[in-house]
Amino acid sequence: MRKSVPVCLFIAAGSLAFGQWQAQQSGRISEFRGLSAADNRIAWASGSRNTFARTTDGGASWEVASVPETEVLDFRDVEAFDADTALLLSIGNGTKSRIYKTTDGGKQWKAQFVNEDPRVFLDAFAFWDARNGIAVGDPVDGRFVLLHTTDGGSRWTPLAEANRPSALPGDGVFAASGTTITTQGDRNVWFATGGSATVRVLRSTDKGRTWSAADTPIISGQASTGIFSIAFRDARNGIVVGGDYRKVEEARNNIAVTEDGGRSWSLAADSMLGGFRSCVAYIPGTAGKSLLAAGPSGTDYSLDGGMHWRRYDTQGFHVFAFGRSGQAAWAAGAGGRIAKFMPLPGR
Repeated sequence: MRKSVPVCLFIAAGSLAFGQWQAQQSGRISEFRGLSAADNRIAWASGSRNTFARTTDGGASWEVASVPETEVLDFRDVEAFDADTALLLSIGNGTKSRIYKTTDGGKQWKAQFVNEDPRVFLDAFAFWDARNGIAVGDPVDGRFVLLHTTDGGSRWTPLAEANRPSALPGDGVFAASGTTITTQGDRNVWFATGGSATVRVLRSTDKGRTWSAADTPIISGQASTGIFSIAFRDARNGIVVGGDYRKVEEARNNIAVTEDGGRSWSLAADSMLGGFRSCVAYIPGTAGKSLLAAGPSGTDYSLDGGMHWRRYDTQGFHVFAFGRSGQAAWAAGAGGRIAKFMPLPGR
């Protein structure tokens, strides 16, 4: 969605044994919006002004550079596979919506997809594995834009119209640090909407060939309202967060959970988050019991699978990411800020 997305913050809260952020300077003033950790030592970040960053030593040092293009691009999503291989997704109308790939640690980038339709606006992508991925964009002609790859992002193919779910009037997908679409297992994928009279979660169990939609109780009806982040811990249990990014302190109908794979959604008990939240994630290694939800007004944590929440902090970053083993996490944000959380709780 074309709206600017505010802050996403991560503060770990797995067992009430909190740690702290350790600043890791990037040396760049660009605004980082995307972040992906390949493991506990390798992470990639992406942001405005064609910028990307990479660490291979756990953040002791960061290499920061720009993709050499004449157009100014805003990289809102990044997918890291290892120290050499990563993909970037840039947002914007027409040719600004692109996907790049590097296989040599960022020395060279190749544009694997450059959108030519002025109506298309890509928002985010997600991968099941190193070869199979899917990207989502705002609706065109009443249907959401979806691309897929089966060769690690070297080629992207638009899904046929019959395979793209229908949109409601005013529907869109927020370009919220790549967290409005998520995959699970080797076939499941969900993405969330905002802006319309009813915000929904779209679900596919066959890699995007067919879709079903479920209404959610998340606040809706304005261009600034809806779901900004979605996460699943397994094929059945998931969570969405959001709200109204123009009312960052408002805590009303901003979190919902599912226990049936996204077929139905309900508000999380009698608990609301502390305000608008643009990012949510399960903490690896906690069996789905611990989660974080964050936004520009602060951070909340849950120790019971998302049913009850407590306020923790008021700091702000745009994005966070865990190493796949859960032993390390990074956050990134405005002014080129990068931070690492060490150690994660309970380790």
